[in-house]
Amino acid sequence: MNKVTRGVLIGGVAVIMLLGSFSGGFLVGHFMPAGLPFTPQELPATPPPTVSPEQQSTTPEGLQTLFKPFWEAWNIVHDQYVDQPVDDVTMMQGAIRGMMESLGDKHSSYMDPETYDAANAGLAGEYEGIGAYVDTTADYLTIISPISGSPADRVGMMPGDKIVAIDGEDMTGIDAELVRQRVLGPAGSKVVLTVEREGESEPLEFTIIREKIVVESASGEMLDNGIGYIQITTFGDKTTPELRATLRELMAEDPRGLVIDLRNNGGGYLQTSVEVASEFIPDGVILYEQYGDGQRTDYKAIEGGQATEIPIIVLINEGTASASEIVAGAIQDYGRGKLVGVTSYGKGSVQNWVPLSDNQGAVRVTIAKWLTPDERSIDDEGLAPDVVVELTDEDRKSGADPQLDLAVETLLQEITASAAN
Repeated sequence: MNKVTRGVLIGGVAVIMLLGSFSGGFLVGHFMPAGLPFTPQELPATPPPTVSPEQQSTTPEGLQTLFKPFWEAWNIVHDQYVDQPVDDVTMMQGAIRGMMESLGDKHSSYMDPETYDAANAGLAGEYEGIGAYVDTTADYLTIISPISGSPADRVGMMPGDKIVAIDGEDMTGIDAELVRQRVLGPAGSKVVLTVEREGESEPLEFTIIREKIVVESASGEMLDNGIGYIQITTFGDKTTPELRATLRELMAEDPRGLVIDLRNNGGGYLQTSVEVASEFIPDGVILYEQYGDGQRTDYKAIEGGQATEIPIIVLINEGTASASEIVAGAIQDYGRGKLVGVTSYGKGSVQNWVPLSDNQGAVRVTIAKWLTPDERSIDDEGLAPDVVVELTDEDRKSGADPQLDLAVETLLQEITASAAN
């Protein structure tokens, strides 16, 4: 993986908001309410903190005054904290967490080494757990989308499910990233998840056996009426070659049209989204990257797409997020095909992952917003489908898929209308 990895990421990628050392939490020190029967002179004398010459010399010139309180606080902890010795690595990681948290951006965060490795494993196509993309920025760990065929999907977990207990232990008030790490575990182990679901009066309980999750990021098959079906589940390391191989197989069967299923696709790499969109869009801008200083970068379609003329329909839902919204938004703006389903998740920002020295994890920082070719921002709004159709609990239980059915019907209507003209 490159030293700086650019991604448009959500779901399986954690957003860490842990409170740690120097994270801006409330510090209870020698603050005494008025009226207590003692004076400051009766408290133990504490010498003023100092900054060592070594600490001063290792701080970049020009920042020494700014960082003086940091080093003073560091030394106070080492000199006065009751439980010694303190863990310098933990304190360092806590300081970085606090720095990232102070930005007030839910997508900018520090990822400790374990979380960084887990995030990269998911995009590489395999890891061990329940098989779901999650949002760690809410009060509770929230399912963005279960991975098709995964343990989470088989037991019936749904987008929007909030994990309120694990193995009977209440998760209220526990940081969602810590909850995520508890959900992960070795293949073959059991975890019991209690979730709150909108519309349900009582919490639901799911007993799940964890598995090694191997995500086939792009696959396809021929449906009836000469329609090809392509499902893209993530935008990771293997997505582009898998999609191109799938398209070669399907296009060899001369399909009348294609349905592209981006439902429950939690996103992935920006560059992969451009490569995927380029298979269906012949030319033009796929997205704009808008920076804080007003500058922007455009990402244009790559020549040589295999399905740039065939009629297409794109399936989206509330679990369609980030990189998958880039593809759907470009297809919608260029009129290459209609979107069918329900409004997408709405993540319109771009993050850089920058690995830190000595395998100390990575910093994930938002560097830009992204816009569709028509310069639409979908952040917190999502993409509205051209044709709205819900997928109900009854549909899921019965195995029905009215969204796919209507996508095929809409595509056939488009093909018929085009032939008539």
